Amino acid sequence: MININATLQENTNTISLNNRGFNYGDAVFETIKVSNTKILFWEDHYFRLMASMRIMRMEIPMNFTMEYLESQILKTITANNADNKTVRVKFLVSRSEGGLYYPTTNSVDFHISIKVLDQEFYALNEETYVVDLYKDFYVAPTLLSTLKTNNKALNVLASIYAKENDFDNSLLLNTNKSIVEALNGNLFLVKGTTIKTPPLEDGCLNGVMRKQLIELIKLMPDYTLEESSISPFELQKADELFITNVITGIQPITNYRKKSFKSEVAKLVLQKINVKIRLG
Repeated sequence: MININATLQENTNTISLNNRGFNYGDAVFETIKVSNTKILFWEDHYFRLMASMRIMRMEIPMNFTMEYLESQILKTITANNADNKTVRVKFLVSRSEGGLYYPTTNSVDFHISIKVLDQEFYALNEETYVVDLYKDFYVAPTLLSTLKTNNKALNVLASIYAKENDFDNSLLLNTNKSIVEALNGNLFLVKGTTIKTPPLEDGCLNGVMRKQLIELIKLMPDYTLEESSISPFELQKADELFITNVITGIQPITNYRKKSFKSEVAKLVLQKINVKIRLG
């Protein structure tokens, strides 16, 4: 079952050919992890969605309160008999149909779908994970790049590059040739006691897990957090590299070209995230 504008329907995988998200990428979405009907980091997801809709000049309906959207997510989970499971929720908001490049309305439609996951808490994948730079196209260092929209042509091409070359992921560069992020998450670099992640000004996704880790690392007295640009030359000098998103949690990178990396800090941070979820 899927939820379309608060109405539960059988998932027939059909969509209007006039849907603006389908035609023009005129949509934003949140990928949310829910465990036993507990929505992880729901406040962060909600406020990011509202901010994204404002930036995209979408009309926010009066009933789009945190409580209403939460109820719609849980309603969809219940309809799929997944109340006692851990699921990935995709909450997609698209501008309503009308117009070509110039929309005739700023009103919106929403769609909620779910997928059952295997693990309730985050676990560290310590298998070999190899990445490389993708340099055919670049991310623009603008506010639009920080939004979670369905404009993902660059990510699709970079994922094909990774698959064709037997990499597990690709790292994206912006037009200033700074490292921005991975295909499916934000990048963190550890060198000594300094942990760096690209700033939003570089065009990286304003990730919910990124925000959680920044807050957490700032409370760790043994480490210093820096939001600053990362050059490709820094990668081979790093002690650790890891990718973050709300579904996987933390994915350590084990190899970049001839350099191998540890994962001690990744383990430590992941433990703290899991503790926060249990206590939250």
